[in-house]
Amino acid sequence: MHQPNLSCAVTRPFSRSVFITGLLLSLLSGFLTVRATEIHVGTSTADISPKLPVALMGQFDLRIAKSAETPLYAGIIAIESKEGNRSLDTAVFVSCDLILISASLQEEVRAEVLRLIPGFNVNKIILSATHTHTAPVLDDDPDKAFVYPIPKEGVVKVKDYRDLFSQRVAAAIEKAWKSRAKGSVTWGLNRAAVGYNRRAVYKDGTTVMYGKTDKSDFQNLEGYEDHDVNSLFFWDAKAKLIAMSIDVACPAQEFEHREFVNADYWHPVRQALNKRFGADVSILGWIGAAGDQSPHSMYRKAGEARMQKLSSKTRMDDIVARITRAAEETYEIVKDDKHSDVAFSHKTEKLKLPQRIITAAEYLESKKVEEDCAAQIALDPKKAGALYAKMTWFGDVLRRFKAQQGVKNPVYETEIHVLRIGDAAICTNQFELFTDYGIRMQARSKAVQTFVIQLAGPGTYLPSAKAVSGGGYSAICQSNVVGAEGGQVLVDRTVEMINSLWP
Repeated sequence: MHQPNLSCAVTRPFSRSVFITGLLLSLLSGFLTVRATEIHVGTSTADISPKLPVALMGQFDLRIAKSAETPLYAGIIAIESKEGNRSLDTAVFVSCDLILISASLQEEVRAEVLRLIPGFNVNKIILSATHTHTAPVLDDDPDKAFVYPIPKEGVVKVKDYRDLFSQRVAAAIEKAWKSRAKGSVTWGLNRAAVGYNRRAVYKDGTTVMYGKTDKSDFQNLEGYEDHDVNSLFFWDAKAKLIAMSIDVACPAQEFEHREFVNADYWHPVRQALNKRFGADVSILGWIGAAGDQSPHSMYRKAGEARMQKLSSKTRMDDIVARITRAAEETYEIVKDDKHSDVAFSHKTEKLKLPQRIITAAEYLESKKVEEDCAAQIALDPKKAGALYAKMTWFGDVLRRFKAQQGVKNPVYETEIHVLRIGDAAICTNQFELFTDYGIRMQARSKAVQTFVIQLAGPGTYLPSAKAVSGGGYSAICQSNVVGAEGGQVLVDRTVEMINSLWP
């Protein structure tokens, strides 16, 4: 590669001045893209509880909830950076007590917001889910995976719930946006062990989600557990706390098998924090990279059960106490480090990731299972509740295999967001992203603190290479449209976008 002759530049004053001026302008240009600006913040909360009875999403069996143990909410924070009266950039975070954010749901919310706020850049709206398994079904497209045989009568229709959700969330976004005013923000982190790696590895190299750990051939849990709890705090111009977001690398699945509507651990966390900081403070729950995590203990179960009995506290009580304590301790440490003029930038991109290739053997295996489920349902229609979702799950593999034939390097397009708020970075992805990827993003980020938000989209697991090697639910082809190769592409591009905001 040809190198410039810098010695010539030194002997020619004009060339040297041009060189230095160009260098300074280049550096200044990079700085100006994320220069400190006034931050304006608006908040709101939407009740997204469904009418009843309603079909629940998250297990293979059809579950119809006839009652609700808790309400479901969406917390909203609208942010605008301004220089004088000039708007520079925006972001709207919407944290939802749902299992995921289907593509159709996101489109409908954005369309409704555009109707309410003409000209608004709806691509800067980020909807994410807490991954509770006790919230409504969001998609009934027969050509998709994980479709349930929902009765046509006596149960809320999927479209009706989507309409309710879209209208209420869009109205809350409008309220947050119109209420925005000059405010301040800060960030902090703490430690709270909530999630457990849920994939057990055995001597023969196989891996099983929730596999037994008391077997003689059990070797180890497959991956790392991220116990950092990242928090953002927002105040209004009078230094009144108006919102906080809490990022926990563990899905909201303590109550995942229940047949009731339930927001899982985020509801009691909100209750505890609202009691401490005020009922009008918006609490946003974010889930970090946690595709291989859950709140369920994989070993030491007898010891934990004894402690729960002696303390008269449930596992849910313990989870809520840990998260609440982490948020409160973080608040006490950072509350006097408010920033009203911060570097703020929001980038979004449609990223093309390599698809996971379905092999002929995987196609044949899936075809056999799909046909077996269909045959059982044909013989006994009552089995549809237990087998229909499984049938469509394997059936989706057949469609993907056929679509990949004759296509060189098929790709999967996904939306990602990267933001800088002061010294903190926020990055999103649509997946149940295995924790190793989140660690890579945080470790390579130039930000002082990096928030990773998963399930800002339609889900599907994204396993690590070692998980794919071990197999098991969440790492097999039926569980994911993107494999480990795509996971690394996601990490690399996300880190590149983050670090571009720290020139």
